[in-house]
Amino acid sequence: MGQSGRSRRSVLRQVGAAGTAVVGGCIGIAASADSPSVDVLAAGSLALLLNEHLGPRFEEVTDVEFRGEFHGSKALLRMVEDGQKQPDVVLSADASLLRETLYPRHVAWDLVFASNALGVAYDPATDLGGRLDAGEPWYEAVRDADAAVARTDPELDPLGYRTLMLFDLAERHYGVHGLAAALRANSIVDPVESHLLAALETGDRAAAVCYENMAVARDLPFVDLPDALDFSNPAFAERYATAQYVPEQGAPLRGAPILYNAAVLEDADNAAGGRRFVEFLLGHAAMIEDYGLIVRDGFPRRHGDVPREVLP
Repeated sequence: MGQSGRSRRSVLRQVGAAGTAVVGGCIGIAASADSPSVDVLAAGSLALLLNEHLGPRFEEVTDVEFRGEFHGSKALLRMVEDGQKQPDVVLSADASLLRETLYPRHVAWDLVFASNALGVAYDPATDLGGRLDAGEPWYEAVRDADAAVARTDPELDPLGYRTLMLFDLAERHYGVHGLAAALRANSIVDPVESHLLAALETGDRAAAVCYENMAVARDLPFVDLPDALDFSNPAFAERYATAQYVPEQGAPLRGAPILYNAAVLEDADNAAGGRRFVEFLLGHAAMIEDYGLIVRDGFPRRHGDVPREVLP
């Protein structure tokens, strides 16, 4: 593999005895009327981690059924805010967005449990993927490729607006006038974050801007970006903040280091089960890292009046 790609890591995927089912376009653990359950509404980038490993393991250990539903974080937080969904647990890919949306009406605390990094996953069998695999600078390959790179909808999830922020940061970082506009022009929106890389696996898409954990979980080649661009390094927080996205509604969103957080809703049907799930999540940092997420020193990071029993 060329210098722009990272060595691929194989991830152990063991699905528990409960199996999986597809409900409403979202993968979830098959329901059982005879056992207690916990409903988790989570960022699409966590779908494989939760459904293929951590969720089934939680069921085995606790005998509590895991039921997951996955959307872009911005979309799922809006669902909770509007009363369309009432999960026990919410997992967001943007900690600040969860706090701005759900405090104080729906949640009183949250815990940051992981970070991530932005990059480009690709299919090396395609022309664009081959160029990336050979070590061509990612921004030149994506800008000039015949095939558009996929990205998610910035109105639905943080990955979407972080991608556009990445394009703006890249123009300044590489000193190429007009680069941001060219990268946007040669990209196409896939509205479902958890399905973003499926087209790469089938050969229907050459590349996509995604989180590192999404590529790791699927064993796809991935271009690592400089820390100044990938939103993973707190040391570059001031630089990230120079990029912004202006949504169709609401205040402008500024770039910041990626932080995933978990919260249990105040009016959850199974708040005790939700707290038990969050405690289980926090206690499995190694599993989270195996799926490509970053667990830093100091995680979990508390915000609000965190119940004592949640902490690992």
